[in-house]
Amino acid sequence: MNKFIIGIGMFIGSTIGSYIPVLWGGSLLSFTSIFFSVIGGIAGILLAYRVSKYLGFI
Repeated sequence: MNKFIIGIGMFIGSTIGSYIPVLWGGSLLSFTSIFFSVIGGIAGILLAYRVSKYLGFI
């Protein structure tokens, strides 16, 4: 169950992270979009890990 939650966190985090450059007029296929996608994915994994730990899945 915790792998599922961490996977969802990674997906949502990377999706939000890749959309950030669009807010200031960038492209979804730019280097900054890929960079923020990686940062968002890592943040999503960390947040999902903490949530699954809080809920007692780990």
